[in-house]
Amino acid sequence: MKVLIVRVGAMGDVLHALPAVAALHVARPDWVVDWVVDPRWAPLLVNGEGQGLAVRRVHLAETKKWSKAPASPATLRSVFELRRALRSESYDLAVDMQGTLRSAVIGRMSGSKQFAGYSDPREAMAAKFYKTKLERKGRHVIEQGAALLGEACGVELKPIDVELPHEEWADEWAAEEVGLRRTCLLAASAGWPAKCWAVENFGRLAVDLKAMGMDVVVNAPRKEDALAAAVVAASNGAARVVVCNVTGLIALVRRTVVVVGGDSGPTHLAAALGIPVVALFGPTDPERNGPRGPGAKVVLRDAASVTSYKRTTAEDAGLARISVDAVVEAVRGLL
Repeated sequence: MKVLIVRVGAMGDVLHALPAVAALHVARPDWVVDWVVDPRWAPLLVNGEGQGLAVRRVHLAETKKWSKAPASPATLRSVFELRRALRSESYDLAVDMQGTLRSAVIGRMSGSKQFAGYSDPREAMAAKFYKTKLERKGRHVIEQGAALLGEACGVELKPIDVELPHEEWADEWAAEEVGLRRTCLLAASAGWPAKCWAVENFGRLAVDLKAMGMDVVVNAPRKEDALAAAVVAASNGAARVVVCNVTGLIALVRRTVVVVGGDSGPTHLAAALGIPVVALFGPTDPERNGPRGPGAKVVLRDAASVTSYKRTTAEDAGLARISVDAVVEAVRGLL
């Protein structure tokens, strides 16, 4: 049996799909399971030698390039190369664990014999591409993913914890970056502004954590990252920026003692790695999207927050009411 997983991104969503795929690998170790993902998130699935953990092969969908220049020759080449690579595998089944129009198109162009997805995908048009539409079951997205993949494969699956890849160079870099210091990572960014706790709050938190003897770092994907720089400025230098890609972030988070962040990739990464997490939730429901993993965690959400997955820029009233003191106390409790 050859199965293709379609879960292109982003970081947190890939991490939420992994427990189901890992469970399938354990239940059916003789099956071939491959994955389509954006190159940015491929380090979550494979190590530097290209060896998969729960998957055999990772196909790269260069969605960022496609979005920037959808009709360019480079984009068309990239799409056709992906289509050719997918079709050469002759998959028995493709499962869209994302539920967007783009992921549905990718799954359909694989040419798999069967193509399954949610009957109520994130983008309604996606359902038109599925040969098999399955009811969404479970509260948390990890449980939903396991139910979807299991039913599509005819195998009962229960999500299991996953082991993320190790890169020797990244482990060495993180060891030098952090040393023996007790490090706290502040994950200040999120998928859209309404999920972000205020920069000023992160700055004040960094001051308090520094006073507790902690090395406070803010991750950034590039040197000129404005949000990370704003947090450092708000902290009057109590925090510092660490620039790293996803491979580096995995290694960095492994060496932290606690991560504080919203509903974002680094927060979910810490949970998957078993690192203590203080998660700050506003417009998204932690019962559905909260951090899951083997480590200790505290989820803070004010009653004023209304569940909404609209990508708004307006500040969430409930998230704004979560105090710095409450976060500090949560960190103390975890440590």
